[in-house]
Amino acid sequence: MLQPAVFFDKDGTLLDDVPYNIDPSLMRLAPGARDALTLLASQPFALFVISNQSGVALGKFQRAALKGVEAELARMFVECGATLCGAYWCPHHPDGTVAPYATGCDCRKPAPGLLLRAAREHKLDLARSWFIGDILDDVEAGNRARCRTILLDNGHETEWIEGPQRVPTARAADLHEAAQIVARSAEAASRPAPAGEETAQ
Repeated sequence: MLQPAVFFDKDGTLLDDVPYNIDPSLMRLAPGARDALTLLASQPFALFVISNQSGVALGKFQRAALKGVEAELARMFVECGATLCGAYWCPHHPDGTVAPYATGCDCRKPAPGLLLRAAREHKLDLARSWFIGDILDDVEAGNRARCRTILLDNGHETEWIEGPQRVPTARAADLHEAAQIVARSAEAASRPAPAGEETAQ
C-alpha cells in the first residue's frame, strides 16, 4: 500500500531563512517546527524536505555541500522524535553560471518534479500527502503533484502572483499550526463512517 507523506520546504518553513546557507551550525528550526515534527512523528506520514538550492547553479556553493545539510536535518528530526525519510534538492537555475546546473528543469519549484521523484522512489500516495511551504511556488508545486497544500502566512511571500494552481488547501501561521491541520485531517480520514452513511452498493 502506498504511504502518505508530508513534504516541507526548507528555508523559511522548516528552518529560519538564512539565504544560501550550507553551514550546519547556522541551521535553526523555524517557529513551531519542533512541535510540528514531534506531532507528525506520531502520524502515519513519511517526512521529506523539498528545496530549491539555486546556490549551486549560481556558484555560491558546491552541490556536495548539501550532503552536510541533509545530515544536519536528519539529526534535527531525530531530536524531535521524527525521521527524515529523504531530502530532495533542485540545484538548477536558468540564470546560473555553473554548468551543468545553469539550465531550466522540471524539478525547480513551482515545477513538481522533486515531489514526483520522491513518490516514485518511496512509493508515496500523493493524493493523501501534503506539501507545506511559505511561498506560492511551494503551493503550486504541491498542487501540480496532486498533493494537498498549506501556505504559511509568515510574510515570506512578497510577489503574490496568483493562479488556479496557486491556491492552498489551507493556511497556517506557523509550522505547528500546519501540522495540526494535517493531523486532524488524517484522524478524520481514519474514523469509520457513522452507521447509515456507508456508500450504497
